[in-house]
Amino acid sequence: MKRKTSLLIFFFFLLNTLGAQQIDVLKFSELEPMLHKQNDTIYLVNFWASWCVPCVKEMPAIEKIAEEYKDFNFSVLLVSLDFPNQIESRLKPFLSKQNIRSKVILLDDPDFNKWIDKVNPNWSGAIPASLIYGKDFRDFYEQSFSYEELKSIIHSKIQEL
Repeated sequence: MKRKTSLLIFFFFLLNTLGAQQIDVLKFSELEPMLHKQNDTIYLVNFWASWCVPCVKEMPAIEKIAEEYKDFNFSVLLVSLDFPNQIESRLKPFLSKQNIRSKVILLDDPDFNKWIDKVNPNWSGAIPASLIYGKDFRDFYEQSFSYEELKSIIHSKIQEL
């Protein structure tokens, strides 16, 4: 019986590990180039945290948009502001439970006052916040989105390409 239990635990661990998303932990200096790419892709960079209720509420809309526009020059980057010591205990289980497939990084740079203005000078620091940009435009939103709102923005930007 002990052997069966051990095997079950091993397979459960293996399945969770295989399905777990790799989370890179970056300082802002490493993230910053990702906020200024100059090519034919439209980028949605969303700043969020798993403990933020409005962030969690908008996540399905972001994922649905990412799936709908996967065949276009469109890329989603989810920048988690969760605590680095909670990646395994909180962030990865959240991503798995929510079936998040977009690229996720964790921003571990506690000196918010130095980098918030570099994302957008009008950002108060509240989340969720999204930067939607392309070669010829740069829009910042300090709000949560419904699916319809986000689709309208992304669709119009893709039509402009």
